[in-house]
Amino acid sequence: MTSGIGGSPARLAAERRGRQAERLCAWWLRLKGWTILDRRVRCRAGEVDLIARRGALVAFVEVKARGSAAELDFAIDERRLSRVAAAAESLAPRYLQPGDDMQIDVMLLAPGHPPRHLSNVWHGG
Repeated sequence: MTSGIGGSPARLAAERRGRQAERLCAWWLRLKGWTILDRRVRCRAGEVDLIARRGALVAFVEVKARGSAAELDFAIDERRLSRVAAAAESLAPRYLQPGDDMQIDVMLLAPGHPPRHLSNVWHGG
């Protein structure tokens, strides 16, 4: 695997941590009965880390990993959520079937703690 031009060691380490956090969160969701439909989906509006389905509900999931549980309180803000919501709206026709509902979820991960799954966190804004 190549790092590409200009990838700093810190940036590459952060990328690895992010991918590992997404793998752990996908595993956690599967244990809770979700099916992972896709990972790291990009569109013009932005990126969604995980897209998962349980029954007629499709969740567009933002994953945030931090070095400590205390840092997680500041890991997500309204601006970031609005970008995820815009990407989800753009991607919805690709993943939703007639009659499905969708929501924006956040999963927070810190060492030594189980993933924290926050459901339906976006209500427009």
